[in-house]
Formats: sequence, C-alpha cells, structure tokens
Amino acid sequence: MNKKWGLLSGIIASAVMVIGAGTAFAKDWKPQRPIEIIAPAGPGGGWDLLARTIQKTLTQEKLVDKPILVTNKPGGGGATGWTYLKNKEGQGEFLAVNSPLILQNNLLGKSALTFNTFMPLANLMAEWEVVAVKADAPWTDGKSFFEAMKKDPTSIHVGVGPALGNDDHIQFLTLTKAFGADPKSVKFVVYPKTASEQIPALLGGHIQAITISLAETLEQVKAGKIRLLGVSSPERVASLPDVPTWKEQGIDFIFPHWRGVMVAPGLSAEQQEFWTKTIEKMVQSPSWKKALQTLEWDPFYQPSAEYKTFLEKQDSLMRDSLKDVGLIK
Repeated sequence: MNKKWGLLSGIIASAVMVIGAGTAFAKDWKPQRPIEIIAPAGPGGGWDLLARTIQKTLTQEKLVDKPILVTNKPGGGGATGWTYLKNKEGQGEFLAVNSPLILQNNLLGKSALTFNTFMPLANLMAEWEVVAVKADAPWTDGKSFFEAMKKDPTSIHVGVGPALGNDDHIQFLTLTKAFGADPKSVKFVVYPKTASEQIPALLGGHIQAITISLAETLEQVKAGKIRLLGVSSPERVASLPDVPTWKEQGIDFIFPHWRGVMVAPGLSAEQQEFWTKTIEKMVQSPSWKKALQTLEWDPFYQPSAEYKTFLEKQDSLMRDSLKDVGLIK
C-alpha cells in the first residue's frame, strides 16, 4: 500500500511540476518565430515609416530576441494589410500599424473591419498634415492656391493616398470649403502606395498638389524640391519656421494625424502582456525619442486600454466629421 501511495504521490508531483512549468512558460511568453510588422501601404509612406521605426527601435534597444521583418501590403486603403493580420489569429508574432483609416474605411462602407476586430496595442505618435506643391509652383500660400482652384478647378489635380476618406482627404476638403472653394469640384488622383507614388507624380508634373502628412515630405522639402503651403499644427514647426499654419492664414483649423499599432485577434493574455510591456519599454527608450524628433512626430503614447477608449471616441467624432464634409449621410 505504501509503495502504491508512493508511486501515486510521485505521479501527482510530476504532474504539478509539468503544470507549473506550463504556467511559468505562459507567463513568460515571447515570440517563437521572426516578428512581422505589417505596413498596409507601399514603402515611404507614413505607415511604412512607423513600421520601420518600430522595427529599428525594438532591434537597437534589444527588446526582442527574434529578427523583425516589415511587410508592405498596399491596397484597399489599409484593408489588404489588416485582413492579412486578421488571418493570423492567435499568432503573437504579427503586428500591424494603423491610423484613422481603420475607422474611416468602416464608416464609409469600404471595409467590414473595425478596431474591435483586433487588439489595439498602443497609440504611438501624432503628426501634422500639409498641402504641398512643387518648389517652382506659382502659389506661395494657401490663399493664392485655393483662389486659383476656385477660378479653374479643372487645372489643378490633387494627389491623395492611399484612399479617399482618410485624414489627408478630409484635411483638403475642409480647407477647400474654408477658403471659399467648392469641395465637390476638387480633382483628386488616388495613389494607393501613398508618398512613394504621390511625390514622384508631383515632381513629374502629373499633379499640381498633394495633401499628405508632414514627415512624408521632409526629405524633398529640405532638398528644395517641394514647397509647403500650410501646416495643420497650432504653431509653426520649429524645423520649418517658414511654413505658416492654417490659423495664421485665417483658417481656424488644427488637425493632428495619429498612428498606432495593433496585434492579431485571439491572442492569449500572456501574448498581450508581452507586447504591452515591450511597447511601453520602446516608447521610453532614447532611440524612440530620437526618432520622433527626427521625423517631426509628436509623442502620443496611449497604452492598450486607453487607446481602445480613444478609438471609441474617435469613431463617434469621425462619423460627425465625415457627415460635415458630405462623405456620409
């Protein structure tokens, strides 16, 4: 009898050790394969810049011990890349960057995906919107540009990406209306790969202006090839002191563009905890802070729960904004 009880005790003890080891492993989950960060547009755009900044920071700060890949999946105003992430359910090695388009696509009826399809991991940064023209264009400010558009809307084609209904598009429609021109008369040309297509088209003379985020233009502005007619910030950007705000030009318009990161649906609590803590360390690191400064991005960190609440409020506000510019009823 004693032998039997001794054998049974050994089995129970072994089982407890296995369960304990499993529990410890779960609590200490970390990526088991290379990590993939999805940029749902082409190279060079805002989503791509953010994905590669995350990649670089996580690597430099040694916050993960697996290789990190950035995968560009343009199409559908972000929906192609986000659908790819949705299909990675339960896999903790996949992340995707997002922006207001995760809300706008759904509100406009372009995609069934919403932020609730995924786990919002963190909001990371905000930047400002601009309207840009070639450096040798005849317009030097917003007033002269929109006056020309008002007189002959067919002569000015405006590049926007990756789809209509995003912040870039809403910015331009709002400004057009504020300057007294007709938003319905604007001739938009959509570039799904964003800046990697918009900027060459502008410099090549195929379009006359682009509505875009500030960071995507910096290289060409500093090279003297592009002129910014106005910026949506409350004050002039320190590194571009010659670019006036829209408020300075008589338009009461302050408009930040935010971007964040989300993970695949169906992750375990341990997987979520790993990424929550990792991203928190990332945004506190010197590498991240330096990258924000270089790219003229404002820090806008919101951890997961706060980010989800923010998205819920933004969804309601965005619905009202889209109604105001006539994109939805």
